[in-house]
Amino acid sequence: QVPIVRHLSRQKFIAQFIIGLIKSRNVQFGEVAHHLNDEVKVASNETRIQDFFREVSLDYGLLAHLLLRLLPATGKLRLCIDRTEWDFGQCQVNILLVTVGQGAFQLPLYWELLDNRSDNSSAADRIALLQTCVRVLGKHRIGLVLGDREFVGHVWLKWLKDNGLNFVMRLPKHHQLTFANGRRVAVPDLGLVAGQVRRFAHVQVDGVWGQAWVKALGEGDFLFLFGNVGLPYMDQLYAKRWTIEQCFQNLKGRGFNLEASHLRCRHKLRKLVALVSLAYALCLSVGTVAHAKRAPIKRKNHGYRATSLSRHGLNILRQLTRPVMSPHEPMARMVDALLRWISWKVAHYQVTKIVG
Repeated sequence: QVPIVRHLSRQKFIAQFIIGLIKSRNVQFGEVAHHLNDEVKVASNETRIQDFFREVSLDYGLLAHLLLRLLPATGKLRLCIDRTEWDFGQCQVNILLVTVGQGAFQLPLYWELLDNRSDNSSAADRIALLQTCVRVLGKHRIGLVLGDREFVGHVWLKWLKDNGLNFVMRLPKHHQLTFANGRRVAVPDLGLVAGQVRRFAHVQVDGVWGQAWVKALGEGDFLFLFGNVGLPYMDQLYAKRWTIEQCFQNLKGRGFNLEASHLRCRHKLRKLVALVSLAYALCLSVGTVAHAKRAPIKRKNHGYRATSLSRHGLNILRQLTRPVMSPHEPMARMVDALLRWISWKVAHYQVTKIVG
């Protein structure tokens, strides 16, 4: 058994900080400090937070294993890779992140902060990130890898294919198709009208053989997908990539306001993303269980849920912090059990050996 952090006080701090994030919905240390420990002054809480981010090292590989335990134990998992960025004064934050999940349940798994002035990630950056994910999950559990138009290029696509990973990537329209007879054509020259779809079962893009799915969207734009799986429904597979956008929205503006952080140090920011990811995972877990068993989310007239699973869980957790809520209610007992489980795993985590 290996703890995420070794010192007992640091283990307790992580649990307290996560609760502080949920109560405040803000990552700024001064805001979280108001909810950290009511028995000491706010200034003392803020000092404790600053000490943690300055002195403590996290094992992000073990953290990925812990987050994985919140997912179903069986079945293939979907990986989505994307990048998010924002500016704070002269500081440019650039995060390359992979989420993992099934259906609508999608959690951050592993991430790196890039030091490239908000430029796109390199093939080496992506491959290193995916190699860590493969070590954590085992190749046999990865059903699909999804990425947007940034995630292209011969080295990247060849690595995915050579490593036996099923993938669907959206490509920019200027990438050409090369057919078996050597003929090359650009997507805009296919002569498609708006709404028309073309499928190519054996074609080369960026020097890699695979399948292509192209749809004209109008005004000169195209949905140009390339992969090695599911040609008839490749667009439906790619549509699942939206789950990582929802994850970013919940980490940032709609959830914990990650962009409000004033941290400039990449190592501190990486730790903050870790704690926010744990808080998000807790909210999503509570929301999913509550929706299925205790408090189903109402649906609007158009059929969609009135709120997301993570926001549903966040609302429940914040409601449980109010004094009028009885700790003996079934929902309160369920949440308390989950909180104790996470606290225990932070202190005593045992990694199961991955085979395959």
